[in-house]
Amino acid sequence: MKNITQKLSDAEYEKNFEELISPFTNNAAVVEAIRCLYCYDSPCTKACPTHIDIPTFIKKISTGNILGSAKTIYESNWVALTCAKACPVDDLCEGACVLHEKGEKPIEIGRLQRFAVEDFLNRETKNLFDKKPTNGKSVGIIGSGPAGLSCGAELSLLGYDVQIYESDKIPGGLNTWGIAPYKTNRADSLKEVELVKSLGVTINTGVTVGESISFDDLLVKHDSIFIGIGLGESGILNISSENLSGVFDAIEFIREVKKENWSAVDIGKRVVVIGAGNTAIDAAAGAVHLGAEDVKIIYRRSRAEMPANDFEFELAKNNGVVFQFLTSPVKIYGDSCVEGIRCQKMELGKNDSKGRRRPIPVPNSEFDISCDMVVFALGQNFKAEFLQSIPDIKIVDDKVEVNPESFQTANPKVFAGGDCINGGKEVVNAAYDGKQAAYGIDKYLSNF
Repeated sequence: MKNITQKLSDAEYEKNFEELISPFTNNAAVVEAIRCLYCYDSPCTKACPTHIDIPTFIKKISTGNILGSAKTIYESNWVALTCAKACPVDDLCEGACVLHEKGEKPIEIGRLQRFAVEDFLNRETKNLFDKKPTNGKSVGIIGSGPAGLSCGAELSLLGYDVQIYESDKIPGGLNTWGIAPYKTNRADSLKEVELVKSLGVTINTGVTVGESISFDDLLVKHDSIFIGIGLGESGILNISSENLSGVFDAIEFIREVKKENWSAVDIGKRVVVIGAGNTAIDAAAGAVHLGAEDVKIIYRRSRAEMPANDFEFELAKNNGVVFQFLTSPVKIYGDSCVEGIRCQKMELGKNDSKGRRRPIPVPNSEFDISCDMVVFALGQNFKAEFLQSIPDIKIVDDKVEVNPESFQTANPKVFAGGDCINGGKEVVNAAYDGKQAAYGIDKYLSNF
């Protein structure tokens, strides 16, 4: 890049990447927990994809039973710390809180969950649950993200020998590498990894299925397989000059930020992020925190069609990110480095196959935005090429097809969950998939 922004001091980086939401003190947690009405129908529990018994874990905090609170949480969600910090609670549990109807502030469920879970993870002993006797059967899990960890933890408690295969050298998947550090850091994710390992799960890192070991070998080695892989790099637009210096993939950019060696990350002075999902917001906010002077998000549809939720949108605006809606990139230009991006104004037409209004170019509306860095955040691509050659695995619209109750694929020995079956939802959805798939695997193997 021609115009690399001036590096900040270590203190400035630390301040910029401070957590968005501070943890509760013990007294504050109890005071907040007492506000809970302990609703008989628990709309918050229904709104949580993992169906944590939220009123019960909150009640236990109010009575000082913090360990019991953590146990209630882990009965439903094995990556509860990441979810407590990174879940879109406004759209899920807290959004369903009945206190909204009373015109009052909803219970801060995410912070209370964090309080109970961190208290547990900071204890020396991690024995919350009893394991069933070893049953002599093994399960191989591909991917150590939230789906894989959840499936592995549950299966290990059920008595299975569990081997997780992770292509990265550091496990945790999306939780470790894909969430902005001011929401949750790598240390949080690795605490959850260690918790799962403490249950007897073995995680084999640096092992890429399809390269280091074949899928067929795993089918022979294990009694059942769970596929819990995430998605790959962001999509591209196939516009000219995408290979110029200064063009980045959002996932790889966030990964570099997550390493927390912030002074080593080159960042432009003027950054344009293409896309408007949560990943785009994380990339844009990360650029601001690294010291970029001007950060824009361009999106070819309107605010109403924007995939990012309201919290993310407000977060970006509060960080000084400028949104240019109904704007589509046409060309990235520059000699060897990015110097700008040519855009075209759009208008919305009829709905497309996904129910969103189709963007249509406005004639003679091209204009240029000067910049020295462009980040693509256009949604992630399906990356399990090794599955394409397996006849019994059905892949429809870049998603592994499974039975929605058992999470079993067309190959009865193979199960799947998380991003590879839903196209990329929240961490909490992957956690639910992994846990339910474990029950499906147990039911399947119990018949042999």
